[in-house]
Parts: sequence; structure tokens; C-alpha cells
Amino acid sequence: MKLESKHVVITGGADGIGAALARRFAAEGARAVVVADIAEPASSVCDPIRFRQCDVTDREQIRSLIETAEDLNGPIDLFCSNAGIIGGIGLHSSDDEWRRTIDVNVMAHVWAAQILIPKMIERGGGYLLNTASAAGLLTQLGSATYSVTKHGAVGFAEWIAITYGDQGIKVSLLCPQAVRTNMTAGTDQGGVAGVDGMMEPDAVADVVVAGLDAEQFLILPHSEVAEYFRRKADDYERWLRGMRRLQERFPTGW
Repeated sequence: MKLESKHVVITGGADGIGAALARRFAAEGARAVVVADIAEPASSVCDPIRFRQCDVTDREQIRSLIETAEDLNGPIDLFCSNAGIIGGIGLHSSDDEWRRTIDVNVMAHVWAAQILIPKMIERGGGYLLNTASAAGLLTQLGSATYSVTKHGAVGFAEWIAITYGDQGIKVSLLCPQAVRTNMTAGTDQGGVAGVDGMMEPDAVADVVVAGLDAEQFLILPHSEVAEYFRRKADDYERWLRGMRRLQERFPTGW
């Protein structure tokens, strides 16, 4: 996908990866970029970027976001389900922590797809960029909720690509390790997710633009993740033993 003249919507766009994507998409010549978040951006937005408030745990707010964006700017060419949280940590996370993490990290992707895919098919195609995490391909030490929901995001993106790929629906799945955002603030260089270095959001955006240009399904800002994923598939038992050793170095994950 070439971003020039495209209409893009990005959830979780007030800061971090989402804000970097918005800036980069605008620089690539997108005609309209709508950033949506539960809170307003810290810095002002400017043409062609516009802000809309949206809580992605509410299906109807996602519907309203999509309808408002299309009323103002025409059909959405690229929808980025980027909002994400890390909720409860261990085995005894509360039901409320589980539900909120599932809603943000998985169901927000589902609700957006339910609304958009029929529209996109009717007009001949469209593109979804879903942000998951390397944790969705591997696991997140110290956080069951994050690991499980990011695996869910990966599985859902795969299912869309398989089910609707021949009907003009393109999907890319963004799976970074540690990125310098609010989520990693206060950690020791991102903890276990930072073993291969902490990446800046603007650098992630560069990789995303290249991945969209190539229409790659899997976009890996940290290229090492591909090798880790291969090792996991090649010998699951060995991979599990290695992850237990890694957990000895990072007992909390962070």
C-alpha cells in the first residue's frame, strides 16, 4: 500500500507508536489521518491529522469513530487497531483486569473488523494494520493477561487474512519488542522485551511504512523475533526450557 492520498484511522494514536505512525503517514502524503484515543494528545495535531476521542472497549464508540471519519473524509483505506494495554500481571489477576485487557487488546480489533470488512468488501478492498506484540508470537514473562491477549490478536489477524484475503482485504500484523512508550516507562530498558534493545517509536513507524509498501503480513521492527519464532516452532520443548532460564534473569518480566 502506498500511503499517498489515503484516508487512515489510528486507535491509540495520542502518543507512542500510534502518534509516530500518524506523523509518518502524514509525511508520506496521506490525505486524512484520524488519531483516536481515550485522552487527547499531549501536543497539538495539525493537517492532515485530526483527533477523535474514543474508548475502544466500547463497540459503539468504535462504530461512531468509523462513521464520523468516513462522513468527513470518505471511505477509510487503512484502519490501524493500535490501542493496547498491559493489565494484570500474574495468575491471580482480577476478572476486571482480564476483561479490560481482552477488550482493548483483542475485542477492539474484532469490533473494528466487524464494522469495516463488509464496507471494504463492498467497495472492492481495504487494509487493516493490527498492532499485537512479539509477546503474541512468543510470550510475555510476568504477564498472563498481556501474553494471552496478544496471542489472540495474532490469531485474529491470521484468520482475517485467510478468510478475506481473496476478497480484497489486506492485513498486516505489527509485532515489536520493547518500544520507548508510556507502556515501558519506568522499566529497566523494557525488561525482558528490551533484550534486543529499546526502539524509538519513529523507527517503528519507518519499518511499518516499508512493511505496508511490501504488503507484508508480519511486520517485525526487531528482526531477531523471526529467529526466536522459528526456534519455538522447531523445538517447542527446548524453547520452553530456554524461556524458563530467561525468566530467572527477569523474574517479573519487567
